[in-house]
Amino acid sequence: MKQTITCKNLYTGTQKLVNQSINISDGKIESIGTVENTPVFDFENLAPALIDLHINGGEEFHFTHQPNAETLKDIEYSAKKNGVGYVLPTLITSSFENIFEGLSAIKIYCSANPNSGVLGMHLEGPFISVKKRGAHLEKYIKIPDEKILREIIDFGGKYLKMITVAPEHFTNNQLNLLVESGVKVSLGHSNASFERAQEAFGLGINLVTHLFNAMSPFNHREPGLAGASLANENVYTPIILDDVHVALEAAKLAFKLKKDKLFLISDALFQNHKKQNFNWDEFDAFLQNGNYMNSDGNLAGATISMADAVKNAKNWLEIDTTDAIKMATHTPAKVINEAIGNIEIGSKAKFCSFSDSLEVFSFIEY
Repeated sequence: MKQTITCKNLYTGTQKLVNQSINISDGKIESIGTVENTPVFDFENLAPALIDLHINGGEEFHFTHQPNAETLKDIEYSAKKNGVGYVLPTLITSSFENIFEGLSAIKIYCSANPNSGVLGMHLEGPFISVKKRGAHLEKYIKIPDEKILREIIDFGGKYLKMITVAPEHFTNNQLNLLVESGVKVSLGHSNASFERAQEAFGLGINLVTHLFNAMSPFNHREPGLAGASLANENVYTPIILDDVHVALEAAKLAFKLKKDKLFLISDALFQNHKKQNFNWDEFDAFLQNGNYMNSDGNLAGATISMADAVKNAKNWLEIDTTDAIKMATHTPAKVINEAIGNIEIGSKAKFCSFSDSLEVFSFIEY
C-alpha cells in the first residue's frame, strides 16, 4: 500500500526541513521531497518515533515483577501515548530464575510480534555495587562468575540488548566476555574509582546507565565514575531530565561537556502517573507529589515520559527543538546500533507528531 503525507516541519533526527512530503510504501519511506503551495499540512511537526532505552513498566504492570507478554504489551501501549515507538524494557536486579523468565518473555513476544517496538531487554543488574544499588534489592546482588555470564549471554542471544554492570566487581576478562558477545555493556549502579572506570572504558565500553545517578560522584580528589564519564569524549551518557534525579544545573553542565553524547531516557517505574502504589518482594513505591518514593524516603523510580524529557531538554538546556529531538531519536539509536531514529529513505514509517509547545506528542505508524 502506498501513501503520501505532508508536514510543515520535518525533524529527521539530525536536521529540520520545512514543507516536506513523504511517500510511504509497505510501511517504509520511499521518498522525501519539498512541496510547494500547500496551504494545509497533514502534520505541523513530525519526527522519528521516540526511543526509550530504559523503561521499567507500563501504566499497570512492571516488567521485573511480571516478566511476560502482558507487561510488554502494556509498556508498548503506554509509551506510544507519548510518541515513543521503540522501547528497551528493563529488568532490574532479581533472581536468576526471574532474569531468564524475562529473557524468555522478550524472545517469545518479539517472535510473535515482528513489527513490535520492543528492541530486546536491558538487564540492569544483578552484578552491581551494594553501595550504589539505589532501589535495587541487596539480597539479589551477585558477584559475577564466567559460568553464569555465559549462560545469560547464550540464553539471551540477540534479545539481550544491554546489560548494566559495576566494573569494580569484574575482571577485565569478564568484561571482555560481555563486550565480545555483542551485548551493549553499560556502567551503572557502580562505586568504581575514576581509574577503574577509565580502564573499563578502555576495553571498548562507551556507555553509562544514568549519568550522576547510582554512581560514584565527582569529587575534586576522586572524580569517580561520574568524572570519568564526563572526561571521556567517547562515552555516551543518558540522563533522567526531571530536575529530581538530576539538578538542572548539573544537566546544563553535562550538556556543555558531552554535547551529542548526552541523550534522554525515562527510567520510568510506571508511565503516565496511573499507578499510585506498587509492591514487589521487598521493593515498595508510592506516588507522592509526582515522584515515586519508597518507605525509606528515597526515590524509587522516575515518572517522566520521553515526551516530557524532550520538552525539558529544549526548555531547560536552552537548545533548539532539532537538538532535543535528536537526543531522543538519532543518538539512542546510534548507541545500540539500530537502523531507527532517523527519517530517511528505507526507514520504517514510524513517527511522532507534536505540538509547537512540545506539550502533546502522538505516535504514528503506517
